[in-house]
Amino acid sequence: MSEKPKIKDSSHIKSLGFNSFAIAASSSSIDVKDGKIVRTRPFDYDQAYEPEQRNPWKIEARGKVYEAEHRTLLSPFSVAYKKRAYSPNRIPYPLKRVDWDPQGERNPQNRGKSKFERISWDEATTIIADELVRMKETYGPAAVLVQGDGHGETKLIHGPHGCQSRLLQLFGGYTLQVRQPDSWEGWYWGSKHVWAQNPVGQMRQTNMLKDMFEYTDLMLCWGCDQETTPWGWGGQYSAKVARHFRDLGVHVIFICPDLNYAAAIHADKWIPVLPNTDAALQLAIAYTWIVEDTFDKDYLDTHAVGFEQFKDYVIGLEDGVPKTPKWAEERCGVPARVIKALAREWSKKATIISHCNGGGLIRSAYSHEPGRLEVLLLAMQGLGKHGSGQFIYFQWQIFGIEHTNPGPRSACIPTGDACYTGLDFGYLPPQFIPKTLIPKAILNKEGIDWKGVTYCYMPAEDQYNDFHFPLEGYPRIHMIWTDTPCWTTCWNGGNEYIEAMRDDEIETIVAQHPWFENDCLFADIILPSNTKFEEEDFDVDLQSGFYNHIVYETQCIEPVGESKSDFECVLEVAKKLGLADQLMKGCQNYEEMIKLGFDNSGCQNMVSWEEFRDKKYYMVPTAEDWEDDEPGLHAFYRDPEGNPLETPSGKIEFYSEKMAALFPGDTERPPTPHFVPFGETHQESQLHPRSEKYPFLCVSNHPRWRVHANLDDISWLREIQTCKVVNDGYAYEPVWINPKDAERLGIKHGDVVQISNERGIVLGGAYVTERLMPGCVYQDHGARLDPIDPGYIDRGGANNLICPTAVTSKNCAGEVTNGFLVNCEKADVEALKRQYPEAFEREYDPATGFNLTSWIVGEE
Repeated sequence: MSEKPKIKDSSHIKSLGFNSFAIAASSSSIDVKDGKIVRTRPFDYDQAYEPEQRNPWKIEARGKVYEAEHRTLLSPFSVAYKKRAYSPNRIPYPLKRVDWDPQGERNPQNRGKSKFERISWDEATTIIADELVRMKETYGPAAVLVQGDGHGETKLIHGPHGCQSRLLQLFGGYTLQVRQPDSWEGWYWGSKHVWAQNPVGQMRQTNMLKDMFEYTDLMLCWGCDQETTPWGWGGQYSAKVARHFRDLGVHVIFICPDLNYAAAIHADKWIPVLPNTDAALQLAIAYTWIVEDTFDKDYLDTHAVGFEQFKDYVIGLEDGVPKTPKWAEERCGVPARVIKALAREWSKKATIISHCNGGGLIRSAYSHEPGRLEVLLLAMQGLGKHGSGQFIYFQWQIFGIEHTNPGPRSACIPTGDACYTGLDFGYLPPQFIPKTLIPKAILNKEGIDWKGVTYCYMPAEDQYNDFHFPLEGYPRIHMIWTDTPCWTTCWNGGNEYIEAMRDDEIETIVAQHPWFENDCLFADIILPSNTKFEEEDFDVDLQSGFYNHIVYETQCIEPVGESKSDFECVLEVAKKLGLADQLMKGCQNYEEMIKLGFDNSGCQNMVSWEEFRDKKYYMVPTAEDWEDDEPGLHAFYRDPEGNPLETPSGKIEFYSEKMAALFPGDTERPPTPHFVPFGETHQESQLHPRSEKYPFLCVSNHPRWRVHANLDDISWLREIQTCKVVNDGYAYEPVWINPKDAERLGIKHGDVVQISNERGIVLGGAYVTERLMPGCVYQDHGARLDPIDPGYIDRGGANNLICPTAVTSKNCAGEVTNGFLVNCEKADVEALKRQYPEAFEREYDPATGFNLTSWIVGEE
């Protein structure tokens, strides 16, 4: 056996996460040899602290023991992430679009088509500073739109997520793109009006693990993949939880159109349901309970209001249509006998509905209806009793809210806000636009109106407030500065956003990013930022699932190419504007900024700065009295008068008097939840005549082999068959299709297919499988753009380009990125090559999807 290589420096510690907020996933140890990353290892909690210092915890129930690990459980993403750092897709130096002249013609119509040329950092930052001054003098500072809320790396000092906003706030102001609830749309726009749970409309999670391990008999994993989605946030903690439920003998049923990866491993039964029809299934379950008298009437008398109005709709008194299992079968594809069997088992067992960060169920048209109905079904069986409720399948200590943690309570929830240079979620400038409405705000010259700020932690009452863009006396948008350039691949109707970026009104687009991908193709100036490996930073780990800790992240490798951190990109512009000292918050260097974060972390009274600086991390111990925490909504179940909900009535609201008063005539989100297959906002239903032209419902989940738009150039992952389908040397994003549909269409496994609607065409590689029900196609979201005809045809599989441009419903500015109608057919690639020769001549490596040099003038 050959001797293991000697590691020059193995002391680097990082919290490898790819979330959209200032929180991190599982920490890792990074081994470096000769200036190169050679290995990523789990982080051993015992490395510098004795176990008793962190107060190890365990839960004993039903003869089984579940306990905290002594090290992090890394996902494949963390192990493979070094490939991302060394990707040939890294932007090597600042770039300028060749036909964009800040002193002359800007040619916005060529964004996404024109190539780029190399410029210096001095030239790039001078142009940006001059453009900011021009915007302020010509239109006012709010003419600059800050996009800083997308899917990027988790960092506190050096990260993306809006550090340019700090500079622009010093400079006089800006317009903010407000992140809407994203993965939680249906709960935010629906459930909040039923049970008022914050921050995102999902149930209080306090001490849920212990309660479920002791009491839960049936788990319904509804509409998502509980193992895949947390990989980018909490490592494989969720897989450990899922295995333990199986060990306890809990009956697990997955309800979703696809037999996803968690279902393939953990499901006792899979109930396939057509996308956008979960509400029909839910109503049929309620109907069964009502006619069979198997629901908790006494509970509803004391814990709920409005049940009679809901009952009238379910049994058909309101509209003359009883919501029977047979009625539901014709809409959702689940046999009536299966619906009845599910309803009967549920009524007899302590039942949990399990989710993760959200799935297709909750990001479809009118997703607030299944979001509300889920809570009402739980209420009909005694919501809050032991072993029942809604369970979120990973560590959830976000926004500093303790009750979002389903495991044992920590002695402290650390924060890094003091040194965080990204968006200040407590600050809202006068002018802002929900992220889902950015294209319409740019393209609609009359202005736009909407309801609610749309920040996911806002209370339900905010959804009744009116907002308008542009504000009186404020300018429209003329410049965009993004540090999270993945709008086209992660939000609703990306082709409409491409149209908006090409609008004459948008004079300048600045992007900063480590990789040449997605929205970067449409920028005028690109600044190369770097990865977590290339920076010294402070981070907070709240999602390992076992212990909270803070980390002094050391720099592992030198910056790749001429890259700088996102903060340094902004700092270079600040120097040109004379604002660098203010941007540094009075600190002279990054170590002082890290100490500023430490001094306000909540851990400063538990460990000294010197010890933290020396050991590089601090493990926050488990709270001594964590077992005393009352689980979930049990306090409400036990005493609803003494522990009311924050709804207007203090109870579960089957019928909302407030919605009835403030949204009269809203048939898309009525006072009591309905099955809404289509309406004035959406016609994404096989019950609508539009389905004759577009007969398939497209399922688009959180991706298995990416984190949203991250990681699509990692060669190790692209080798996996369900990650890419290779045809004629090109690695296509898979399009799952049921064998019955494939045979009818003459499609074979591996064929190049196209999914399309009136919004555009996206190519993919056929993956013929019975893991998807007939009538659907499946393609994960987040694949990297590879435009054939930008704004119309994409080769990379970025299906968000053809998602609906409309929001959740007319009064709900959420995204709709799942369950939309498409056609599916074999693609005529040879015809496309003849029509678009330049797109097919671009340099391409199927191992990485690399084509950067094809976009830069003078590069070979």
